[in-house]
Amino acid sequence: MGMWLIYALLSAATAALVAVFGKIGLKDVDANSATAIRAVIMALFLLGVVVVQGKFTQLGEIFTQKKALSFIVLSGAAGALSWLFYFLALKGGKVSQVGPIDKLSVVLAVLLAFFFLGERISWINSAGVALIAIGAILVAWK
Repeated sequence: MGMWLIYALLSAATAALVAVFGKIGLKDVDANSATAIRAVIMALFLLGVVVVQGKFTQLGEIFTQKKALSFIVLSGAAGALSWLFYFLALKGGKVSQVGPIDKLSVVLAVLLAFFFLGERISWINSAGVALIAIGAILVAWK
């Protein structure tokens, strides 16, 4: 088993905690304000990780690579919008419905990777992506 799979499984597990903890935390607060606090905590945590790894000086290198920086900025903006919409959805919806719909991002990511990055997907992988889409819709259905 490759490290990428372990990291992906850990990502899925911690993302599930985001939904549950977020839903509890949003009970009596504004979703956008909560998202802002979450973003600050994430930034501080991740800066700490970079410092502990001894890679803080490498942050400056990213600023010298204009293309990389541009796409990192776009990714950050997309991530921030995703969090805003996710917390707004959690505020008004059930985790058991919002979570699966949010995972349609998997389907969209595969499609975008196919069309814009030229990544190929096998028929079996296509079937899996289709099942993810169908499953998300069925789980979210009232």
